[in-house]
Parts: sequence; C-alpha cells; structure tokens
Amino acid sequence: MWRGAHFRMSSQSGNTGDFTTSSQILKLSAAGLAIGAVCAFIAVILLKMIYLFTNLSFFHRLSVANISPTDNNLHVWAMVPPIVGAVLIGFIARYGSDKIRGHGIPEAIEAMLINESKVQPRVAFWKPISAAISIGSGGPFGAEGPIIMTGGSFGSLFSQFLKFSSIERRILLVAGAAGGMSATFAAPVSAVLFAVELLVFEFKPRSLVPIALASAVADAIRVALIGPGPLFGMPALTHVSASLLGASAVIGLVGSILAVLLTWAIYGVEDVFRKLPVHWMWWPAIGAVVIGIGGLISPRALGVGYDSIFAMLNVKLSVDTLLTLLIVKTVIWVIALGSGTSGGILAPILIIGGSLGGTVGEIFHVPHPGVWALLGMSAIFSGVTRTPFTSVIFPLELTHNLGALLPLLVASSLATGLSSFILPRSILTEKIARRGLHLTREYQTDPLQMHYCREIVWRPVSSFSADMKVKSVAEALFTQPTSENWIEVQDSNGTSKGIVSIWDIAKHANTSPQSRVLAYVSNSPVLLMTDTAKVALKRMLEADSNWVWIREQQGGITGFVTVHQLLELRKREYQEEMMRGRVFTWAVRRRQVPKPGQSDTQVNL
Repeated sequence: MWRGAHFRMSSQSGNTGDFTTSSQILKLSAAGLAIGAVCAFIAVILLKMIYLFTNLSFFHRLSVANISPTDNNLHVWAMVPPIVGAVLIGFIARYGSDKIRGHGIPEAIEAMLINESKVQPRVAFWKPISAAISIGSGGPFGAEGPIIMTGGSFGSLFSQFLKFSSIERRILLVAGAAGGMSATFAAPVSAVLFAVELLVFEFKPRSLVPIALASAVADAIRVALIGPGPLFGMPALTHVSASLLGASAVIGLVGSILAVLLTWAIYGVEDVFRKLPVHWMWWPAIGAVVIGIGGLISPRALGVGYDSIFAMLNVKLSVDTLLTLLIVKTVIWVIALGSGTSGGILAPILIIGGSLGGTVGEIFHVPHPGVWALLGMSAIFSGVTRTPFTSVIFPLELTHNLGALLPLLVASSLATGLSSFILPRSILTEKIARRGLHLTREYQTDPLQMHYCREIVWRPVSSFSADMKVKSVAEALFTQPTSENWIEVQDSNGTSKGIVSIWDIAKHANTSPQSRVLAYVSNSPVLLMTDTAKVALKRMLEADSNWVWIREQQGGITGFVTVHQLLELRKREYQEEMMRGRVFTWAVRRRQVPKPGQSDTQVNL
C-alpha cells in the first residue's frame, strides 16, 4: 500500500466520456428558459418601436402598424428623417452610452472577451431606443443586431443577479441573443446555430441546451404574439438540376468576393470618418445625408426592407429595380455602418445578396429566379459572417423552401471557404481585432482529452536522497550530467517522495545551498492511469504544480506526468497536421528492350 506523505488523492477517472456535463446544466437551462421568454417580449417591443418611429418619420402619425418607408410621399423631404434620427443617435451615444454605436454583435463579443460577460444596464436601455430611431428614420439596417445586443444584455444582467461564473454568464448572454434573433425571424434553429458558430466559443451540452431552450421558448411566444413563420414565403423548389447546382457554386464564389469587398469598404469608410476634424457624435449625421440621397433614388433601400426581400423572392421586382436597389443599398449601408450609427447587418445582407442573385437570374432568364435570389442571400450572409451552417438553415427557416437545401449548401460552403481564404477576419470580428482583441472561431477536440495518462506516464532514471543538500545534488548533477529535466527524490527506505526540476535545483543551489532537496518537492495530487491528460493538466493548475503522481487502479505509484509530457502531446498533434507525405506511390515499371543475344526472360531477371 502506498504510504507517501506528499500527495493528495484526486482521481477523476469518470471524466473520460464524450461530453463533460454537471448538474449546473439544470440551473443554466432554467435560466435560459426565463431569458428566452423575456427576450421574446423584448423583440416584439423593439419591432413595435421601429414601426412607431417609421410612422412618425415618414407618415407623421402615431401608430405601431407594420409599414415600410418605401411608400412615403415626402418626395425631397424624405432626406430629413435620416438626418434628424442620426443627430439623435449621436447625442444618445455621447451622453448615454457609446456602446450603442455599431450593429451590436461585435459589442456583445467584446463584453464576453474583456468584461467577463457583464453588460452595463444603460446599454440594455439605450441600445433598443437608438436602434428604433435609426431604423425607423430610414437607416438601411436590420432589427436583428440591436435585438441580439439587447437580448444579450438582458441575459447578462439576469445572470449577474445569480451565482454564475464568467463562462456561465457568457452562455446566458448568448441565450438572450439567440432568443431575440429567434423571436425576430421565427428562426429558432438558425438562432442556435448562429450562437454556436459565432458567439459562444464552444460546442458543449452546458451551452447548447440553455441556448436552444431560450431560442425555442422565444419562438413559441413569438408565434402566440405575432403568428407563425415563414417570414418570407416563396414558391417551393421541387427539382434540383445539375445546372442549378453549378449556378449555386458560381453564386457562392461571386457572393464571397462581394462579401470581401463589403468588408474592405466598411472599414475603409470607418477609417475615413476617423480622419474627419469633427467629433464622432456627428458622424452618423454626415452618413445620413448619403442615406437621404439614396432614399430619393431608391426608396426601397430605406429601413429594414422586409417588403423588398419578400418581393425579390417572389419575382415581383424588375431588373432595373433590383440593380438600383443592389447599388444604392450597398452604398448607403456601407457609409452608414462606417459612420458608427446603430443598426443590424443581417437584413441588409439579405437584400444585397438577394438583389445580386435576382438580377443575375432575371438577366439570363434562368428557371427559378426567386431561388437565385435566395442563393445570393445565403452566399453574402456566409461570406460576411463566416457561419456556413447558419447560412444554410437561416434561408430555409425564413422561406420554408426545403427543396433549396442542396443548392444552399453548395453556395454557403464555397462562400465561407473563399472568403476565409482571402480575409482572415469577418465584418463581425475585424472590429474586435481593431480594438486590440483576438479570438479564433475554429473549434477542435483538445488532444489532451483524447489520451490517457498511461500513455505518457514516466519515471526519472536519476534519484537522490530526500535528506541531501541542494548544493550536493547540484554538484552531483554537474559531475554526472543527465539528459532528463527532472530527478526523483526518495527517502532512506527508497520510497519515492516526488520529483523536482533540475532547474529548481540549479536556482536554489545559489540561494539556499544548505536546504534539503525535499523542501522543493511540490505537494502534487495523485491520478489514475485511466485519467486523461486533460485531467492531469487541470489538477496541476489546481495544485499550482508542474507534475502529478500516477498510480494503478489497485496498486502503488507507477510514475509521473509532467508539463513536458503534455507538451509532447501538443507536439505530436502539430506533427500530424504539418508533416505531409505519400502513403502510396504510383510506380511505373518500364519494359526493357532485350539486347542482342538476350531473351525476354533474361531481361526480366
């Protein structure tokens, strides 16, 4: 039986399943249900606020009826509402909260990265108001970004009243964002996918379940308050031809290039605004002048534009209208977003992509031009956000056109691949990088979780008595050098007391030469051979140690695992990815021509 004194029993052999789930998921799920329910009402209220400001700005009446600025009769006076709204937003941003600037998603990500997922209450208050003013006064934005930020803000505030960790607050922040998106678009599955692909930075049951519950309950309440989807019904696609799949590939690649150009343009415009000799609170008003001019050219470019999305999917717009809408919407959206005003990006992306696909479909008189518009939406969405699965399911939930699944998959995946190859960051994450932060959205299984301690257990060859002085050990190592970085420390009976780094020996040989070597053996935990390397790392961090004991299930100590063995696993992973070579080769055997006097048999021998 093991009798060592300097260790703690801390085996976690049960943590070797496919997923790691604790009872905390129950609390997170309950909180997710509550947050989703509240966010559904928040989304409906924000939509009503947008309708209210739209009616006030363009029709001069108090009403919350759903109406578009497209049908206004203000003529040249239609330039005034965007400017007035932008001035109000500038004042709110300066004297309320500057976090309302932008489309909301980068701000939510920033709160998770640098502020432990804590959102200030004033952001939750001012963001929906500023967004309603911006969109209602003609701003070429969608409601989803502000709703995502507002829902996320509520999720964060709710979690701050309860006992949750920073990571758990992040999950509930994202649950609020998903609930808001689900209630806005009647797209519960897309909201969950968007949260997983972009916001939550992990794929675990502890995050997926609460987010899914929040999205589901938000959609259920949305159906009760507003009605069921689809938001944009269209003729169903019943047959997918080879030519349509080829067109999907072309649209995906072209849409990806346009998405890259949009990203460059937005941040180029933002750089131009930074150089202006005026305070940033006036930038939205300057951008609003361009919005007003664009609204005179193409009134459909103003506001959310849901009516235009429905019209292009149902082939109710001429080529001239589509082409004009594509150009005007792109210009005013890029300038408005670069000016730092408040509004979302998803609806403008759908309009720009739909206009692109619909224009091409109409020009070439292809079958199913509405599907071409749908493919354009998916391609631009995927190229801009780099969320390929969301970009497939989102158009399906918006239209219930399940027949378009395969073409959407082709367009979305190609758009994501090409845009990520050209640009390392998307519109959503470039702003984060410009603020000095870094994140990655590539998820993979941790190799430490895939290897047992029995695969890397090790024991030093060199050992010294626990009573030896540090100076004596250092001198012995100097006269008989070892290639190992650790030495074992044993008592007078030969019982192991642990290991110590030779670098610690070298350091303390100068500062405390007469101290016993046992003093520098850390109090490390004991793990089983069947524990994973990930558990070993976790126990090292908890014990503030660079190594752990490893023992058999029913036996004594077998050896140790140090940080060096863990780094070797990382090194092995790197080599598996980067070391390329052929497994099979094509060997072409040339037939030799026999020399004079030789037979074919002699040549083959």
